Amino acid sequence: MDAPTRDDGHELPTVDALLADAHVVRIPLATRFRGLDHREAVLLRGPQGWAEFSPFVEYDDAEAATWLAAAIATGWSSPSAPALRERIPVNATLPAVPLDRVPAVLSRFGECRTVKIKVAERGQTLADDIDRVRETRRLLGPAGRIRLDANGAWNVDEAEHAIRELEHFDLEYVEQPCASVAELAELRRRIRRIDVPIAADESVRKASDPIAVARAEAVDLVVIKAAPLGGIDRALAIVAEAGLPAVVSSALDTSVGLAMGAALAARLPELPFDCGLGTAALLLSDVTRTPLIPTDGTIPVAPIDIDEDALARLAAPDGRAAWWRARIARCRELLAVGAT
Repeated sequence: MDAPTRDDGHELPTVDALLADAHVVRIPLATRFRGLDHREAVLLRGPQGWAEFSPFVEYDDAEAATWLAAAIATGWSSPSAPALRERIPVNATLPAVPLDRVPAVLSRFGECRTVKIKVAERGQTLADDIDRVRETRRLLGPAGRIRLDANGAWNVDEAEHAIRELEHFDLEYVEQPCASVAELAELRRRIRRIDVPIAADESVRKASDPIAVARAEAVDLVVIKAAPLGGIDRALAIVAEAGLPAVVSSALDTSVGLAMGAALAARLPELPFDCGLGTAALLLSDVTRTPLIPTDGTIPVAPIDIDEDALARLAAPDGRAAWWRARIARCRELLAVGAT
C-alpha cells in the first residue's frame, strides 16, 4: 500500500520519523497566561529544519492534528509563496494582570507601538478592563495603538456595552468579542456607527468552515495563526478566500513557532496591522540563544538556531514527554486517515 500523502502531495512522515528527533520542553512564563504558569511544546527536526507542535492540552486530537499538519509542513517542506519582507512589526500582549503589574509586563516587549489587551477574564469585571486599558493608554501615549481580545467571552449585549464604554480610548479593533458568527454579525450591526472594527480569531481557526465569518460579513478583519490552520500555505489560502485584512498571531509559542508565524506574515501580499508574534517576551526562557523578542517593535524573518543545552535544561518530565509523544502518534494516524 502506498504511503499516505499530504495536501501538498508530499508523503506523510511516519511516526518513527516524527519522533526520531523530538524534544518535549516545558518553559516557565513570566506571568500567568491562559491559566498557565508553564508552556509545553514539542520541537521536531525534519529535513527542512525545526518545527513546533504545541496545541494546548485541552484540545482534542482532531483539533491537535491540524497543528501537527502545520509542523510537518514546516519541517518537511517549504512554503510555496516567496517572502516579501525581512522583518515583521509586532504588538505587545498584555494578559489580564493586576493594574500595578501593567508597566512591568509591557516593559518586557520594548518599544512596541501596539498593545493587545486581554479582557473579559473570568473572575474580573468590566471596571478591571477599563482600568487596564486606561493605564495602557497612559503608558503608550496618544500615538500608540490598543486592540482588545475577549476570546469570545461576551454575549452581544455585554460586548456592545463594553465597546461603548471603551471606545473613547481609541481602539484599533476588538478581537472575538462574541463566540458565534451570528453574534459577531449582530454586534457589528449594532455598533456600525462606532469606529471600532471587529476581528475574528476563534471563528477562523476553530471553525469547520473558516470562511463562514467572512461570508456572513460578521467582521472587518481576520486573525490567522499558522499552526491551528494547518501551516503557512493553507493560512495564506484562507486569507485570500476571506478577502479581508489579516493579522498574523501566535499561540504562546516558542521562538520556533513564532518563526513560522513570521514566515507566514512575510508572505502576505499586504500587512496592514502589527502582528501578535512578540510573545517570546512572556517566556522566562526559550529554546534558542537568540529568542524572537521584539527589537524596536519588530522581529526578523529567519529560521531559529536551536540551543541544545536549552533543550536539555527545559526538558519536560518523563511523564509529560511520554504524553506528548503518544499524542503525536495519535494525531499522525488521524492525518493518515484523512489522507487516504
